[in-house]
Amino acid sequence: MPIRVMIVDDHELVREGLAELLGRQPGVEVVGTAPGGEQALAMFSDLNPDVTLVDLRMTPMDGIETIGALRAMNPEARVILLTTYETDEDIYQGLRAGAASYLLKGVGLHDLVETIRAVHAGERRIPAPIAAKLAEHMSTPELTARQLDTLRLLVAGMSNREIGQMLNVTEGTVKAHVKAILAKFGARDRAHAAAIALKRGLVRSN
Repeated sequence: MPIRVMIVDDHELVREGLAELLGRQPGVEVVGTAPGGEQALAMFSDLNPDVTLVDLRMTPMDGIETIGALRAMNPEARVILLTTYETDEDIYQGLRAGAASYLLKGVGLHDLVETIRAVHAGERRIPAPIAAKLAEHMSTPELTARQLDTLRLLVAGMSNREIGQMLNVTEGTVKAHVKAILAKFGARDRAHAAAIALKRGLVRSN
């Protein structure tokens, strides 16, 4: 029996191009495509795919939310995140949500098909560069929720006073949060911390 694949991506050219390429591969059958997470959820029960390819950055439901919802419907759902984004936070959140593999869209067709077959067989496939970024993430102390709120406003260019007003805390509390963030990141200053946050994907640039 061929491996039944569903593709979820908000770019039509990507969806149709993948469907065309994968449909030519022996042992693979594309049973459906969806332009977003909500449509994928509506189709999932009827199509019952063996493996689902999911894009990361989609609206209104992103790839991580989609994976969580698919696996809530079926804990055995096997999902591959296929994306152009490779920040360590995206990788961590995607795998934490239940993705069995995390691939970049520059992956070759042969490697993509081999990953689909491996995931269908119950394996997890994490390419070495992705595993390295995940290890980097795991080695960095986690920020608290309030520190993360502070970091987002810091990256937006707000002063400690402005951050305090936004979060309804004292300026001294903000300074303490910023000091903790710098220590956890090993950052020299606020600008360095902001650069690290953007690089890691903890805060997204507009």
